[in-house]
Amino acid sequence: MITSTRRVSPDKSEVRIAFSLDDTSDVKDVEDPSETFPDLEQRLQPVPPCLALKESVQVYKEHCRMAREFHQVKHEIAVLEDRKRKLLAELVEDEKVAKEIARLEEEFRRLTEENHTLVTVHKERTQQLERLCPTNRTRQDSS
Repeated sequence: MITSTRRVSPDKSEVRIAFSLDDTSDVKDVEDPSETFPDLEQRLQPVPPCLALKESVQVYKEHCRMAREFHQVKHEIAVLEDRKRKLLAELVEDEKVAKEIARLEEEFRRLTEENHTLVTVHKERTQQLERLCPTNRTRQDSS
């Protein structure tokens, strides 16, 4: 194992780096170094690790995991935005239907009122006719 301790500047604490050239257990688990993430800008693509440094391999693996997670989240956002678009279209359609229902209900109310008025007028005219009919018959009989 190689260990190095450095002080970057007098006011900063020491930085300690340790690695071993013999321990390659994490190197076997490294994702395909040619793996790319098309959703990420070029500057955000994971940089292949220095296989001799365990920390570099760990950082690379974590970076790849985050890139895959980013891709998954971006896909979920796209699915949810599509669902939102469909729901908004349904809402617009439902609002149109609700307006049409309200218009039809108002028309029904108006026609019901008109029908009630016409039935009332019809009854009144029928009663008037019945009152006038006996009078007309009496007049015809006297002539």
